[in-house]
Amino acid sequence: MEAEVNKLITLGLQKGVSDIHFIPGQQVYRIYFRINGQLELHQSIEVSAAQQVINYLKFKADMDVGEKRKPQSGVCHLSLPQGMIELRLSTICSFKLLESLVIRLIAQVEKDLGQLHAMFPRDVEALNQLIRRKSGLLIFSGPVGSGKTTSIYQLLRQRIQEGPLQVITMEDPVEIVESNFLQTQINEQSGICYDLLIKSALRHHPDVMVIGEIRDEESARMTIRAALTGHLMVATIHAKDAFGVLARLEELRVTREQMKQTLIGIVSQRLVPYFCPFCQGPCLSRCHWLPISHKRAAIWELLEGENLKKAMANQPISHQFHSLNHKLLKAWVEGYIDDKTYYHFEVV
Repeated sequence: MEAEVNKLITLGLQKGVSDIHFIPGQQVYRIYFRINGQLELHQSIEVSAAQQVINYLKFKADMDVGEKRKPQSGVCHLSLPQGMIELRLSTICSFKLLESLVIRLIAQVEKDLGQLHAMFPRDVEALNQLIRRKSGLLIFSGPVGSGKTTSIYQLLRQRIQEGPLQVITMEDPVEIVESNFLQTQINEQSGICYDLLIKSALRHHPDVMVIGEIRDEESARMTIRAALTGHLMVATIHAKDAFGVLARLEELRVTREQMKQTLIGIVSQRLVPYFCPFCQGPCLSRCHWLPISHKRAAIWELLEGENLKKAMANQPISHQFHSLNHKLLKAWVEGYIDDKTYYHFEVV
């Protein structure tokens, strides 16, 4: 069983899979790979074989193998030729008492991220200007898998090439290994949380601090405090768009005055697949028209400068601000994406 699981995970890593799904059907389990945000069927296997894999992984992750009815989550690690791989497991049972399993693959190895791949390259320069600031708070928002962390790392790697910087990251988990950064990881069971790491990082006098996620009032308060002490803070948060970030911060008890004192930019990001004339839709992983790393491009909604000040003051913003929907429409009109992709990513 160990060899079969290692073979599946190794294949997933080779294909650039982010998640592996075991979905129970009438007579078989279907195994799907999520590649570039899209589910692709890998194979179908017998129910008994799938249950053996699920039980093996639950055992590896110290989950309750005998409990099938309650949803469970766990973490385990595999040592493969690619390095140490972290697997984050989540199970949910159907009404027929068949468990589904999702495996999140986190390869904690140093990756060559290359350059920022943007659908509209002019936006990259605006982001580079923000990441060069000495102090303030720069927030990235977007759904899971939209490339927020990758964009932050790419921007900081480019900046660090201009001169030495001390960059401290606080993440849950560390997904991209970067030898030039001091990377720390959240461990709630050991009492290592965001607020504790932020307090400790401030004593290191870093140039830049990266917060994996502003998820509660305490992490929001400590992030604002660090930005007020003259550090550049880069953080992520879950919100629908740039304006939703302001509402989310207010929900976490950050006042408008604190926002005015710290915020230098809000970036809402989506990873959007290019239209492929051969696939007649988003370019599939098996298609060679585009390389795997260029099948999707980032689209950013950027709220900064005077428009950010006006938004925080609840004043009308200028026409120079281009929303995500505006840029999606532009991409559709110019033939970069098709109508299905536009409606799939449209912010409503």
